[in-house]
Amino acid sequence: MFGNIRGGEILILLLIVLLLFGARRLPDLAKGLGQSLRVFKKEVTTSGEDDAEPTPPAESKSTDS
Repeated sequence: MFGNIRGGEILILLLIVLLLFGARRLPDLAKGLGQSLRVFKKEVTTSGEDDAEPTPPAESKSTDS
């Protein structure tokens, strides 16, 4: 999808982002993105560990009289 973007095009995109959000908000946006990625990575690794361990079957209570 983004395989054919060259250096000049990336520079133009960065300039547009800088103009849209302003220089003061960019560090906050980057920090929020980094925290979101960290949480996402943690959730993916913990869900993978949960899937690796088989859960024992739940005991069912029979109501036979």
